[in-house]
Amino acid sequence: MSDLSETGGTRHADLTPWDRAASGWNAHTGAIRAWLRASTDLMLLSAEIGAGMRVLDVAAGAGDQTLDVAARVGTGGSVLATDLSEGSFGYARARAMESGYGNIETLLCDGQDLPLADASFDAVVCRLGLMLFPDPARGLAEMHRVVRPGGKVSVLVFSTPENNPCLGIMASTAAKHGKLTGMDPFRPGSLLSLGRAGELEAMFGQAGFSATVSTTLSAPFMLASARHYIDFVRESGAPVIAMLAHLDTAAQQEAWAEMEQRLASFNTATGWAGPNELLLVTGTR
Repeated sequence: MSDLSETGGTRHADLTPWDRAASGWNAHTGAIRAWLRASTDLMLLSAEIGAGMRVLDVAAGAGDQTLDVAARVGTGGSVLATDLSEGSFGYARARAMESGYGNIETLLCDGQDLPLADASFDAVVCRLGLMLFPDPARGLAEMHRVVRPGGKVSVLVFSTPENNPCLGIMASTAAKHGKLTGMDPFRPGSLLSLGRAGELEAMFGQAGFSATVSTTLSAPFMLASARHYIDFVRESGAPVIAMLAHLDTAAQQEAWAEMEQRLASFNTATGWAGPNELLLVTGTR
């Protein structure tokens, strides 16, 4: 595993929410991996990742999916994991080193401004990252630039608000308690920003991709209780944390308590099953 971070790239100024949430995201890696297992496998399959390939993992976060890529490309291939948050990336580097894979590189940079050569990768993947970009079209254009002709770019994002009620409950409750008005679920950089029907597919076309294929995937988050989900979001859900950051401790506690109460509607006889739907879009350069 090698660290290429000194080559850098332009970075957004405000990384505090994501850096602060990094330890929580890392601590819940097991639950996240179980939640996204099937979706991640399909993303890698759609990108046609195989032995000997050089793959770019954009907005890799704590990097558990990077290890899956490394296993698929084998010793004859390699994977470069990039991310913008120094907090998250520290865990990604540590996970790569502990894995024993020698075919992983890491680079701290902005996915909207990749300091990488044209057509230098066989495939590109991005799991639950593109919707958080201030300018996702620019991010897709960069992915198109760095993948070779005929190579695949495969992206996972959250789908429509109505099919992701847990995210809606969290955001609407936080907005109410934080007295935040005009919170458009499709605002740039939000979790549901690419959830409009057909928007991401159109964006792929505008970036120059052909043979674009999309599918929706049910991805329920299975946990012991709504309280476990609240604990997960309180530790790793940077967008919600940021919405409540200006409130005092008591007011924040009140908001979290209401979220838990509303989310309890997804309790089942065997635990808590929070509905989520993801959108997988894959394009060919």
